[in-house]
Amino acid sequence: MLEGNSDLMVKKPELDLLRTFDAPRRLVFEAWTTAEHLSQWFTPGPLTTSSCEVDFRPGGVFRLTMRMPSGVEFPMDGKFVEIVVPERIVFRAKIHDDNNVETTVTFTETGGKTTVSVHQTFAFESDATRGAHQGWAATLNQLCAHVARS
Repeated sequence: MLEGNSDLMVKKPELDLLRTFDAPRRLVFEAWTTAEHLSQWFTPGPLTTSSCEVDFRPGGVFRLTMRMPSGVEFPMDGKFVEIVVPERIVFRAKIHDDNNVETTVTFTETGGKTTVSVHQTFAFESDATRGAHQGWAATLNQLCAHVARS
């Protein structure tokens, strides 16, 4: 018998997206590995990246600041938890509303095309989490353009 709410499981907000790129997995994965790459595509327009720091190794930092056209900034301060080249990247971060986020990105290749799966869980629902699907969709569009230029 349940007493009170102590035994009830509260499901955290989460997000899942899939996108297929007409590019080899090696190239798509590489776009996630350096600040030079990430600063070109990771921030959804019309925002820009005002700073980006990447130490691409388990335990390494992943810090990025997104800037609105008005100048308001949204920092993300994270660490890479797991990296399996070229299959998976897991990072944990705190975003501007003090929300803890865990992101798992997987890369699979079939016939020279790469499918990227993004799974994200949030500590709590907020304006940032409610806009995450739209933001990620725009971000992955930018990744597509970045990979096409590479």
